[in-house]
Amino acid sequence: MNMPMHVSNPRDQSGSMLLEAFIAILIFSMGILAIVGMQASAVKSATDAKYRAEANLLANQLIGQMWVGDRTAATLHTNYEGGAGTDGAAYTAWYSAVQATLPGADTNPPIVNVDAATSLVTVTVRWKGPTEALADPAHRYSVLAQIK
Repeated sequence: MNMPMHVSNPRDQSGSMLLEAFIAILIFSMGILAIVGMQASAVKSATDAKYRAEANLLANQLIGQMWVGDRTAATLHTNYEGGAGTDGAAYTAWYSAVQATLPGADTNPPIVNVDAATSLVTVTVRWKGPTEALADPAHRYSVLAQIK
């Protein structure tokens, strides 16, 4: 017994290659968009890390200046304490370097506290990225050192 073979009409297949091409382009486009998103995230993370490293360097620079100068509590308080309207001379000079290095440091000044009883010095450097909203909190990096 011979069964009749079903021969498909070429018109039944027309357009399937176009549909496959559209699906391939869609998948490729989604992959490219994911790569672009990851690149933007990597750039933001690198910029954040750069600002943290600079804040670290600036805070340690001020601590180093305290170590090589007169380390009495009264002198540290007079020269270095700042950020609350009673800025010392050394603080003012250092603060200008902070403003030149970190964005948003002019509206978020660093705070330096000297505890005369324990000789503990706290340096808090604050900044805000240029693309961050005003309502966002400022980034902060704090260093605690005992200067004797």
